[in-house]
Amino acid sequence: MLSKLPPIVDPRALISSGTADDAGVYLLNDDTALVVTLDFFTPVVNDARDYGRIAAANSLSDVYAMGGTPLVALNIVCFPDGELPLSVMTDVLLGGNEKVTEAGALVLGGHSVSDREFKFGLAVVGMVNPKRIVSNAGAGVGDVLVLTKPVGVGVLATALKEDELSPEGVAIITELMATLNRAASEAMLSAGAHAATDVTGFGLVGHASEMADASAVTLEIAVPDVPLVEGARQAIEKGLAPGGLFLNQHYYSAFVESRTRADGRTVELMYDPQTSGGLLVALPEGSLGAFDGALNARGGESWVIGRVVERRDRAIVLT
Repeated sequence: MLSKLPPIVDPRALISSGTADDAGVYLLNDDTALVVTLDFFTPVVNDARDYGRIAAANSLSDVYAMGGTPLVALNIVCFPDGELPLSVMTDVLLGGNEKVTEAGALVLGGHSVSDREFKFGLAVVGMVNPKRIVSNAGAGVGDVLVLTKPVGVGVLATALKEDELSPEGVAIITELMATLNRAASEAMLSAGAHAATDVTGFGLVGHASEMADASAVTLEIAVPDVPLVEGARQAIEKGLAPGGLFLNQHYYSAFVESRTRADGRTVELMYDPQTSGGLLVALPEGSLGAFDGALNARGGESWVIGRVVERRDRAIVLT
């Protein structure tokens, strides 16, 4: 479908859809560029305000993945008018506004339509210095790969839909998804990261594959080193996997060489679609200490999960 659209050749478009990056970047002047993105989806938790917080954090994440600072946002609402009370929409909007405010940005308005299924998200405009853009196309041979949130939210959200997730489990995934990637973004900028992407609907392998292709390298990911959300392994062993996991695996496995001894269920979690996942960052090994120090000082955590090597036959090698 996208191949039918005309290519973007305007020099003001510093980043468009060509590299499957997280957001578009538009040059204003030598020192300023706009980062633009949007995202919206159906509810992933039952609490309306938490749903708004999560959807907003997810939308803001694209700006953070580019090394940008969010400025303004617009609400996108598809609401089943007549089936839910308007107070539900109010709570969702309040949750979204809470996260945008936490990011230091402003919600200036939005647009709503009547729909059979509730959907919510944001269009976000941010700002970045054009000399400090962190795209997914800059990963270099020898870089280490760092992940800033564990994976497994997709299977646990499926467990929640099937009433198979405890209140403690709901609290864990809610807090994880509602956490901004602001600290990770600031840390990667201070450490001189070469490339980054946020891990969302295409799963860890899918987004890593996009980074590998855009950077013309191969990413080696050590499966045992990838952090998993508490309870994710138990959920997938019960068969509580979202359909998106298998769609991701069906498509992206063609770009993967598997050398891992990890069991099949653990490997499946590498394809688990995430909502408001962490950042996957490629940075020089010598900058790892600076990155960890900056992130820890901001209350975040990270895991080294692999390295960047010269391009091979496949984009991803699972070890």
